[in-house]
Amino acid sequence: MRKQLCATTRRELWRCRGRIRTRHFQPPHLSAMLQRAALTTMTETANMATNKGPLDGLRVLDLTRVLAGPFATMALGDLGADVIKIEHPGRGDDTRHWGPPFIQGEAAYYLCVNRNKRSVAVDFKRPKGLEILRRLAAKSDVFIENFLPGKLESVGLGYQALSELNPGLIYCSITGYGSDGPAAHRPGYDVITQGMYGLMSITGSPSDEGGEPAKTGVAMVDLATGLFAHGAILAALHSRHRTGRGQKVDCSLMETQLACLVNIGQNWLVGATKEAKTWGTAHESIVPYQAFSCKDGKYMVGAGNDKQFEKLANAVGMPQLCNDPRFGTNRDRAQNRKALIGILETYFLTKTRTELDELFEAIGGLPCGPLRNIGEAFQDEQAQHRGMVVKVAHPTIGDLPLAGIPVKYSGTKPSIRSAPPLLGQDTKDVLQSFLKYTAEEVEEMEREKVISCYHARQCSEKSTQFKGR
Repeated sequence: MRKQLCATTRRELWRCRGRIRTRHFQPPHLSAMLQRAALTTMTETANMATNKGPLDGLRVLDLTRVLAGPFATMALGDLGADVIKIEHPGRGDDTRHWGPPFIQGEAAYYLCVNRNKRSVAVDFKRPKGLEILRRLAAKSDVFIENFLPGKLESVGLGYQALSELNPGLIYCSITGYGSDGPAAHRPGYDVITQGMYGLMSITGSPSDEGGEPAKTGVAMVDLATGLFAHGAILAALHSRHRTGRGQKVDCSLMETQLACLVNIGQNWLVGATKEAKTWGTAHESIVPYQAFSCKDGKYMVGAGNDKQFEKLANAVGMPQLCNDPRFGTNRDRAQNRKALIGILETYFLTKTRTELDELFEAIGGLPCGPLRNIGEAFQDEQAQHRGMVVKVAHPTIGDLPLAGIPVKYSGTKPSIRSAPPLLGQDTKDVLQSFLKYTAEEVEEMEREKVISCYHARQCSEKSTQFKGR
């Protein structure tokens, strides 16, 4: 009886949720419902918490493409949010075409950031398509997009229009350079931002050795922007919990990049350096803090303070280094970098990565580790133990390996509930089950190319013999 009552209460609260726009509004029967809900046992509440993510019940309407936005919405989806990914009926997300590699026709790039989402393929430039999006926005908690400023406003999907439709909506825009200003109209890609706003100038092999600027191995500006957007959305939701009102969140690659220059940027701001340079694996301000060549590759050591340097010196059998006035403090070591690195390199070249790992592990307290490739990283014992490689069932690929969720919760656990969707895989279900379109209306819109649906027969035409690592 109690479980039935709780389920009924939750459904009633959900129906009321869309009408609660300010803290002053309260349906006449809400207080009674809340009192009944409070009667649920602590055990039942705890069981519910362990089975659902912390964002369970949150709906996200996702109009983003490529990486920054999809990374943010994947993070929300991993935490339990219902993410509805809107894609163009004909081509879908740009990253569906970014390859090789392709696995059973699906680009690995697309697969990396689109799990825990439902794909709805709709052309919102068409009146019927626009109506679909407006109806979805009216029923959503979060709307997130990464179009050029003014693009969605021109079709009636800007913040002003949607906030009038849904005053509680959190509307997040991700752009290259912000929603206003002299460069707002410019399209933005991660690598362009790295080049224009400093990151590329400090990335690459050492300048003193003739090194050239380089981009990071993965699109770190996109990823950091996605994380900023994810955090900003959660903060805006917390604000809505207090005020009952939504708001617009404005994120950009440019602002994220400048914020992420951290200590290097601060050095320039205070006038300490005229221009930063590239250091390879080394650190501008900490020595030794870099990769050393060894018998079978490279090994990383980071002695971030004098105590850690003492551990390093003792481990390599050179305790006298600590008493050498050139190396007594980090400031001394930074000023005499070449001399110290040369001494240490002679030792590292006599050992393998495994020998060095065993040596430093025995003394403990020294941040260090072998420089590994991607395969070695995923196969690492600790990464495996922490669940950073998972498999999820995919309709055409079979068991699809994915990187795991990097955050663990003791109660409301994140989860990977569904594989990255096929284009239009969920169009029919969302339109009929959620928006209550009839089957005939859906078929008509599909014939008119307002929407596209992925049909089961298309899945059967593809092989499912993929065998991942």
